[in-house]
Amino acid sequence: MEELLQKYIKHLELERNISRYTMRNYTNDIKGFLAYLSDIGIDSPAKVKRSTMRRYLGWLHDAGTSRGSISRKLSALRSFYRYLLREKLIDSEPLSTLSSPKQAKRLPTFLTHGEMAKLLVAPDSSTPQGLRDRAVLELLYATGLRVSEIVSLDLKDIDLGSRQLRVWGKGAKERVVLMGKPAAEALQLYLKNARPKLQSQTDTQAVFLNRFGERVVERRIQHIIKKYAKKAGIDMRIFPHIMRHTFATHLLDGGADLRSVQDLMGHARLSSTQVYTHVTQSQIRRKYLAAHPRSSTGKGEE
Repeated sequence: MEELLQKYIKHLELERNISRYTMRNYTNDIKGFLAYLSDIGIDSPAKVKRSTMRRYLGWLHDAGTSRGSISRKLSALRSFYRYLLREKLIDSEPLSTLSSPKQAKRLPTFLTHGEMAKLLVAPDSSTPQGLRDRAVLELLYATGLRVSEIVSLDLKDIDLGSRQLRVWGKGAKERVVLMGKPAAEALQLYLKNARPKLQSQTDTQAVFLNRFGERVVERRIQHIIKKYAKKAGIDMRIFPHIMRHTFATHLLDGGADLRSVQDLMGHARLSSTQVYTHVTQSQIRRKYLAAHPRSSTGKGEE
C-alpha cells in the first residue's frame, strides 16, 4: 500500500502541480486511511468495498472528526482512487455512490479595521525579522494572497514601480495582484534594509527569508500571524486565512464589485467569492439592529 501511495504522490507532483499545502493534506489523509485498512485487516486498496468506506466514515464520525475534515478526506480518497482506476491498479471505485456530509454554513471570520491596524504595527521594525514580518503582514492584507503564494514569491515577481506582484495560485494559474502604497513601502524597506542581512551565502531568489537565509515556509507565516495577533491584543482564534478573509470583506465593504474581488483573489468560481457578500450583509444587519430606534434590539425612542 505504501508503494501505491508513493506513486500517487509522484503523480500529484509531476502532473497536477498542486500546492504544497494540498499535497501535505492529501498525503496525510490517505496515509490515515491506509493505516485504518491495515488495522481492520485489509492489505490492499483494491479490496475496499462500498461497505468498507461506510465503516470508515462512521469511524471518523465516532472519533469526533468535523464534517469539513471528513469532506476533505473523501476528496483526497476520490482523487486517489481515480488515479488507481486510471492506472488499472483496481477494477472499480468504491466511492462513486458515496456523498460528502452536508456542510454547516459558516461565515468567514475576519478582522475589523481597528484590529488590522493594530496587527500591522505590531512587528518591531528596528530588526531585520521585524521588517520582514511587517512586509509579510502588509502584503497579506493588501493583496489577499494565500500563504502558499506569499512564500513562493521570487524577486522577479515584484514590480514596485507599478505596485504589482505576479503570483501563481492553485493549479499553477498565473495572475497579477495589486498592492497599496503602505504595503509597497514596507516591502521596499524590507528588501533594502533587512533581506541583505538575512541572506546568507546562497543566491536564492526567494523574497522572504528566514534567519538562515533560506525561503520561509508556510508554518513560519502561520507563526508570524499568531504571534503579532497576540501582541496586538486580538482576542479571537487566529489562522492564516483570516488575512485573506479580511482582504475580501474590507474590499466589498469599500464598494468593490464582486468580479474584481474574484479576479484579485484568484477564485475560479464566483460562488467562492460570493460568500463574502453574506458577511457584509450580516454586518449591515447587525448595525441596523443595534442602531435603529424601531428595530427589536435598538435603543428605542427617547
